Amino acid sequence: MAQAIQIEQTGGPEVMKWVAVEIGAPAPREILIRQTAVGLNYVDVYFRSGLYKLPELPHGLGAEAAGVVEAVGTEVSEFSVGDRVAYVHAQQGSYAEQRLMPASRCVRIPDDISDVTAAGMMLRGLTAHYLLRRTYPVQRGDTILIHAAAGGVGLIACSWARHLGATVIGTVGSPEKAELAREFGCHHVIDYTCQDFVTEVRTITEGRGVPVVYDSVGQQTFEGSLDCLRPLGLMVTFGNASGPVPPMEPALLTQKGSLFLTRPTLFHYISQRSDLLAASDELFEAVHSGAVRIAVNQEYALIDVAQAHRDLESRKTTGSTVLLP
Repeated sequence: MAQAIQIEQTGGPEVMKWVAVEIGAPAPREILIRQTAVGLNYVDVYFRSGLYKLPELPHGLGAEAAGVVEAVGTEVSEFSVGDRVAYVHAQQGSYAEQRLMPASRCVRIPDDISDVTAAGMMLRGLTAHYLLRRTYPVQRGDTILIHAAAGGVGLIACSWARHLGATVIGTVGSPEKAELAREFGCHHVIDYTCQDFVTEVRTITEGRGVPVVYDSVGQQTFEGSLDCLRPLGLMVTFGNASGPVPPMEPALLTQKGSLFLTRPTLFHYISQRSDLLAASDELFEAVHSGAVRIAVNQEYALIDVAQAHRDLESRKTTGSTVLLP
């Protein structure tokens, strides 16, 4: 038996329970992982609260982790017992001491990256990768807007975008977070608690607007984000930290400059193993070269995950947060 966090009903942080679970042996194409570090992400809150639906209850939470292979299925040839691996998976359940995973969804951790760093970078880092390299391929000379610039995805995206040659505008919610965003690559930082980010973006771009906005905040920033775009600009809404975006008339995009709107998710970008490997290789190389820094700024014992969720939802955290089984 292993210990894991599960919920029997959706709700607040208090619904998460520390329970014993039967893991079993790996199926032919699975590996059994002894997890050493588990990533905490805002999407976990959506599943816990019921905003996103789980297939059934009770159910585990969590999308990413790192650890050591303890057993391999009969058809697995890519991994061996003792290998260090990491994963991000669409099926929630990483808040656990052990987990069975499809081998095709796992990647080997390079020697120069720790388990804690790997657990804090898979979902966030691969999200930054698809946003900057595929959804809107950032080019040298672009000026872009990244909301929640001091968050887990934000810090990675800011440093990576700067490395790609973009001028990075980031929004934050406090002077402390503004300082952190600058440290990680933001050329211009806007504190939305005391500044109007639309006015500031228009001033910085001399009225032209930006070609792309990356917005994980959702309800509070959506309409303003549209107003930051230049004609034919792309609005990328990839999170709902302030709540879901309300319904809108498509004609609004016409009125604001024939804008484009997308609501992407990482798992469509890495559904093929070849895409997962290519993206993770590029991410690991960016970290190895120093182009991207992974800031694991909070660590909690896995059993204390309720407090970690409270801190995440109250926006007390910055960078990545890791849970230790």
